[in-house]
Amino acid sequence: MKILHDPDEVHAACAQRKREGRRIGLVPTMGALHEGHLSLIRAARTQSDVVAVSLFVNPLQFGPNEDLAKYPRSFERDRQLLEAEKVDLLFAPSNDDMYPAGATTFVTVEGLSEKLCGRSRPGHFRGVTTVVAKLFHIVEPDLAFFGQKDAAQVAIIRRMVRDLNFPVRIMVCPIVREKDGLALSSRNAYLDPTQRKQALALNRALMRVQTMADTGERNAARLIEAGKQVIADETGVRLDYLEIVNPDTLDPVDDIARGALVAVAAYVGTTRLIDNVVLHGVGEAAGPT
Repeated sequence: MKILHDPDEVHAACAQRKREGRRIGLVPTMGALHEGHLSLIRAARTQSDVVAVSLFVNPLQFGPNEDLAKYPRSFERDRQLLEAEKVDLLFAPSNDDMYPAGATTFVTVEGLSEKLCGRSRPGHFRGVTTVVAKLFHIVEPDLAFFGQKDAAQVAIIRRMVRDLNFPVRIMVCPIVREKDGLALSSRNAYLDPTQRKQALALNRALMRVQTMADTGERNAARLIEAGKQVIADETGVRLDYLEIVNPDTLDPVDDIARGALVAVAAYVGTTRLIDNVVLHGVGEAAGPT
């Protein structure tokens, strides 16, 4: 595995591989890798000739009172995991590499970036789209792999790719969960044993909504109320939002007969977690992914 820090060196290395006719798959990460990240890398391996992984804790997507300083960083462990997965190229830039002094340019997807997590984390998605746009320019991947757990992020990046004509195909991979249903997240490391059990309320809320949809409930308001009640019944969990939206526009829907995204965010102690499930229509809710 080749480890590079300089964006120009990464661009040159990837350009050489593209000249050789090799298909590049990019997996953007912030490190603290877990099985969810590794599933993206394995998907990239099956569909690409060259697998590139970026490892960068992006300061632009953290608010002033968020967890940038304590976000888990474990470069050596991550490097070993990537070596084991036979990743070809690791791009591990510094803040100065990605954002040189005086940089004042940002990428914003208006109309989507203020929804779901963007409503409670102002500026978050601007940070995401800015860094992803830079990664797409630096690596010039043919494919880029993202997890379904970040469903709003996926919708926003897809819109950015369409609007700015990035020649990259966005590949979305299923959520990876623990056996008890908890969606894998680097932030799960913040949870103590009691909070770890409390965090299961997010998945239980989604499963309540899914079960009701499977048995014919179409009304989004009733589904949302049922999901919110599950969260309310769990001590130690504070709901940020539970919404049922169009998966592409992130606009609320009233009726789920044509399918919808059920997205939830909640605080377990001080740790903010997200999860979601896709409903494909009445009687056709997607199983846990």
